[in-house]
Amino acid sequence: MLLIPCPYCGNRPEIEFAYGGEAHVVRAADPREVDDAGWTEFLYFRNNPRGDHAERWRHAFGCGRFFNVKRNTYTDHIEASYRIGETLP
Repeated sequence: MLLIPCPYCGNRPEIEFAYGGEAHVVRAADPREVDDAGWTEFLYFRNNPRGDHAERWRHAFGCGRFFNVKRNTYTDHIEASYRIGETLP
């Protein structure tokens, strides 16, 4: 079982969490100025690397907060977890 380190609650089993997608995806400052191709890119296209990747997770059955995790998608090794708004360690 994968242990995910919640920056608020500590290490917890993965069944307490919900995956929230790629971290650090930024929405347009003025959505009215984005064309259809831009919205398609924002909504549907994400990086899917084999290796280190920044992900967003939610501690659904704990504190309920979102946070970011730097995880290797090949080995499942979690290098770091950090709060929303903090930079990637």
